[in-house]
Order: sequence, then C-alpha cells, then structure tokens
Amino acid sequence: MTKLGWLGTGRMGAAMAARLIDAGNDVLIWNRTAAKTAPLVEKGATRVETVADLCAADVVFTMVSTPRDLEEVAAGPGGLLAYEQEPETALKVLVDCSTVSMETSAWVRARAAKAGVAFLAAPVSGNPHVVASGGASIVASGPRDSYDLVAPYLLQIAKVAVWTGEEEQSRLVKLCHNLYLGVMVQALVEVTSLAEKGGTDRAAFLEFLNGTVLGSDWVRKRTKDLVAQDWTPTFTTELLRKDFDLGLGAARALEVPMPVAASVHQLIQSAIGSGLRDADFLSLFVQQARIAGLPTETDQFPTKS
Repeated sequence: MTKLGWLGTGRMGAAMAARLIDAGNDVLIWNRTAAKTAPLVEKGATRVETVADLCAADVVFTMVSTPRDLEEVAAGPGGLLAYEQEPETALKVLVDCSTVSMETSAWVRARAAKAGVAFLAAPVSGNPHVVASGGASIVASGPRDSYDLVAPYLLQIAKVAVWTGEEEQSRLVKLCHNLYLGVMVQALVEVTSLAEKGGTDRAAFLEFLNGTVLGSDWVRKRTKDLVAQDWTPTFTTELLRKDFDLGLGAARALEVPMPVAASVHQLIQSAIGSGLRDADFLSLFVQQARIAGLPTETDQFPTKS
C-alpha cells in the first residue's frame, strides 16, 4: 500500500485528509499549528514532528492558503524538496491542492523536477462540508503517469477528478471556476435585492428561482444562509479576493478581457473594506442591500479566531 503524507490541516485540508484516512490509507500528517492535527490523529493518522518526516511517504499532498505558503513548504528552507533522500524511500509525487497562480505552480514544479520528484497540481472545488460529504471535484495537471498513480486517491477525496494537461492547466481551470463563482454570487445578490426592493419576500423569490432551470445545487444549499443572512464562513471574502487577483492577473497575461469579473473584483474589495473580510463570500449581499437601500440584519461579522 502506498504511504501518504498530508501537509496543511486547515478547514479544507482537514476535510480532505479525513477522507483518505476513512478510506483506510496510512497517512502521515503535519501542520504548522500541531493542535489542528488532533482530530485526524484520533481518526488514525500519524502526526510527524517535522516537514522532513513527511518525506517517508511515497505521495505527499499539500493544502495551504497562499502562493507564498506553497513556496515555503515545498521549496523553502526546511521544505519538502530540501532534503536528500535515499532512492528506495524517496518521495515520489508531490500533489498540491491549493489555489495558487500558474507562475507559482511552475516555479515549484521546476524545483520538484530538480529534486527528482514529480509534481501534480490538483486544486479542488468545494467547501469543507462538500468535501466531507464526498461532493468535491478535483482538476489536475502534471505528468500523466503521476496522475494515473495518484488518481485513485483523488477519487477517494472527490467525486470527480479530471486531468487537463502536463503543465499548469489545472491552475487556470480552478481560477476560472472561482471567477465564475464570484460573478454568479454577485448576480444572485443583485437580482435578489431587486425582487426584495420591489416587495417580494426574499425566501419566496429564491424558492421560485430554485425551481426554474436557472436553479443550481449550490444556490439551493446556500438559500437558507442567504435568507437568514448567516455569514458563517465556508469560503471567506478575503480568499475570494485572492483568487480574483490571481485570475484577473492570468487574464491580463493572456490578453483576455474580463469586464464583468473586473467589476465584481471591485465589489469584493468594497465588501472587505466595509468589514466583511472574514465573513462568507455570500455576504456580498450585505453590500448590495446597503446600496439598494434595503435593511441588513447583520451588525456583527465573523472574524478569524
């Protein structure tokens, strides 16, 4: 059986690693804040003391918040690629599930190649609740033989895993996904505020919308939160801004105009500036309600603990 390693046990990382453990895999785990590994240890994972200890695994997954975090844990001093390893016990594949830029991914890939390690970029679509229920999707790019080796584990984490090419294609696909998600949410809160300003109850409007061909599983699942103005974070406004920064940067580099996404980017920035940084990104409704002259029911917004 392949031994697996997991680095990064925040909300998403913990949910993904838990699925590998529940599937019966032998998983080594490390996190900068060791206490966050405790629930996974209770499930049967083995916590290691250093990043170097993860290199005893054949395949190591990483799930971190920012491009700088990935650079540090992969190729920085004390990172996964910093250690000389015996060929028979060497790390074979590094799989990164974070959402980072194509440039960062290519930088890590080059350093992995120098270290003799295959690199697979495998960002994931889905919040921790979706991951835990087995509903996530993963898009991957990198050497096809490495993808074929890792694919069974990706399918233990997610319901869908798709290979898109040998280089950084998956990074752009994930950024396109998150750009669309932000644009979709802004469109949703705009039409909801219009219906509400015209005298229709918010819940009634969303019930109607969910029953049409325009309804989606995501909107249906989040309708309760939007009606109640519950902004408990699944994916924060700040993280959405990070992905818009990266996605619009890629669009600029490829000379692709993105006028709608650019406008939404500024609305996300406005929401962060008004105190919604750590709230769920569905809280874009708060900004929309304010400028539409609708009352908002939330005075306190979630903050990082």
